[in-house]
This record gives sequence, C-alpha cells and structure tokens, in this order.
Amino acid sequence: MYCADGAPCLNLGRVSMARKPQVAVEPRPDGRWAVQTDGTSRADSLHNRQSDAIKRARELAKNKETELVIKGEDGRIRQKDSQGNDPRGGG
Repeated sequence: MYCADGAPCLNLGRVSMARKPQVAVEPRPDGRWAVQTDGTSRADSLHNRQSDAIKRARELAKNKETELVIKGEDGRIRQKDSQGNDPRGGG
C-alpha cells in the first residue's frame, strides 16, 4: 500500500489500513436523534426517541461491519460497540 506521495504507508512496520466509517447516534438541536455515518453530510435517519435511533444505528453498523458510537444529550460519547470484525477479539 502506498501513500499519496508514492512512498509506502507504514505504521510501526505494518501497512496502514483505512478505518471504516463509524455509525453514530447524535442529538440534534430540535430534540430529535440522528443516525449519522462518518463522511456523510446528511443523517441516515432521524428519530424522536434515542432508543429508536440506537436500534436503527445498530442495524446499520452491523450491516456495514463497523463501530457504533452512541452519544448522550450533551454530545459526548457514552458508549462504543463494535459491530464488525473487532481486532480486540470481540464482536
């Protein structure tokens, strides 16, 4: 694997791997909850209840085999859950 400058992309002797985009549950100013995938400009879906947003986000993260990030009302990360190939031996 090579970086943009043509040199090999190395990370402590290992080839760098691009991170899959995370799926996040985030609060919106209007009180609704958004399911948002990294790198997208629009929410995948909007929900009135956080629990509904988490359910949809979990389905989406599992389908994409990526990490689910759940944020609280203050916007801070409350929980992370790998829904794919977890290198730490989980999920």
